[in-house]
Amino acid sequence: MSPVESDEEDLTRKQRRGQSRSERKALEEAEAAGAARRKRLTQLGVILGVVVVAIVIVLIATGGGSTNKGLVHKPVEKTTLVKKVEAEVGGIPQHGFTIGASTAPVTMQYFGDLECPICKDFSLGALPSLLQKWVRAGKLRIEYRSLETATREPEVFKTQQVAALSAGKQNKMWQYIELFYNQQGEESSGYVTEKYLQGLAQQIPSLNLAQWTSDRGNAALSTQVATDAQTANNEGFNGTPSFLLGKTGGKLTKYEYTSLTNPTGFNEAIEKLLKA
Repeated sequence: MSPVESDEEDLTRKQRRGQSRSERKALEEAEAAGAARRKRLTQLGVILGVVVVAIVIVLIATGGGSTNKGLVHKPVEKTTLVKKVEAEVGGIPQHGFTIGASTAPVTMQYFGDLECPICKDFSLGALPSLLQKWVRAGKLRIEYRSLETATREPEVFKTQQVAALSAGKQNKMWQYIELFYNQQGEESSGYVTEKYLQGLAQQIPSLNLAQWTSDRGNAALSTQVATDAQTANNEGFNGTPSFLLGKTGGKLTKYEYTSLTNPTGFNEAIEKLLKA
């Protein structure tokens, strides 16, 4: 082999070695990049998994994310509910939409929508204690006022509120509204039918059903619903429940509640008015 040929062969070997090193380096860089991508994807997958779990937990805790949903209340057999409601309001003077003695020194107006789940929280939460501690003792009277919020159809709202006011013509409105809240269905499910409204009336002891049915056609009751809505509008109320509280016969002012299930805040406000 000539020196020239030998030099050319050495050069070729060097070129091949250089090419091999370049290929190995490129392969190593590609493998490193792939490993980095896999690591990032793994980290992203873990993060997404944590986010999904967090969302599921929040949805479960908030009842699907609806801000209109109230607390979860265990279903109770109807006969038991009737006895429960009668124990809470039975024997307390009623007149139309008012429960409590006319001579009670403090008055609270309670603006509610019978389909409102948050109103249900109040009716099943703080209200029974207020009835027992203040209303039954003759120190507080509560007026139930209508304000459409949760009910989607205005005509359904008026019909159900008039049904309650019709029971009030026999001084049993509070039995009706409390039975309604205790048997409240899923919001916006269309559960409020004529059968449902009549079923509530049939559960009220000593309610004259024929008179109740007749009174539902009384135009004054529909007017009362409209008047309540105007009062709520004047006060700037756009949610239920909302409350006005004050000395009976005097100016009632907005009461901003801190809890609908714990009566402590209500008790403190009432005690303050009684001492004034």
